[in-house]
Amino acid sequence: MATTQSLDVPGARLRYEVRGTGPLLLVMGSPMAAAHFAPLADALAGDHTVVTHDPRGISGSRVDDPDQDSTPELRADDVAALLDALGAESADVFGSSGGAVTGLALVPRHSGRVRTLVAHEPPLLELLPDALERRVATDDIVETFHREGVAAAWGKFMAVNGVVDPPPQGESAEQDLADSARFFGHELRGTTRYVPDIAALRAAPARVVVGIGADSGGLDTYQTSTALAELLGTSPVEFPGGHGGFLDHPKEFADVLRTVL
Repeated sequence: MATTQSLDVPGARLRYEVRGTGPLLLVMGSPMAAAHFAPLADALAGDHTVVTHDPRGISGSRVDDPDQDSTPELRADDVAALLDALGAESADVFGSSGGAVTGLALVPRHSGRVRTLVAHEPPLLELLPDALERRVATDDIVETFHREGVAAAWGKFMAVNGVVDPPPQGESAEQDLADSARFFGHELRGTTRYVPDIAALRAAPARVVVGIGADSGGLDTYQTSTALAELLGTSPVEFPGGHGGFLDHPKEFADVLRTVL
């Protein structure tokens, strides 16, 4: 059973959920909201205190300035504030997609707050050999959103990134539309253009593990995850399913995550 709470942070009010007992584990996405991680959180709650949250500007987390971009650094500061609110000096962190990028910003920005970071398929397009072309494609997706709307932007996003499944559904169609608009208008560029500080990640007290989906071979995030692991001098850990494996196989996904932690 999850309890829902809220927290004021600079420029936003975050909604977060706490469930279970045991070592503290933060589970996060971006733009995915807490609801998308509920099955995974439930599967882990028997032996962990699992905290999920809606990233700033997404679902139940409201922002003071709707025109402010959501950057990995801002989201990392929000996670550090969550740790403060929970009275926790440190925690394990699992982040998927944009949430993995948040975690990669959190480790060097708030040193000592993360014990183990599992970064599952971060879309770090700047690490790819054709980064310039990827940047142009991302700009085209954002421009398509402004010109033609959310549906057209998602269509182009899925075609460009090799995604075949539609984005997961949230609380309501209206909320999904608002979250998608936030993603394309104020988050996609900042997340995909983030360049992790490899030297700082390697020197940090946190252990950084790169996660990769068993069925993600055709996705950009497979390539970015492989590139990140190579830069860190590690091998990626395989998780069940694809980019959204935590949704499709929550129990099996939780079992692998437990082993990693």
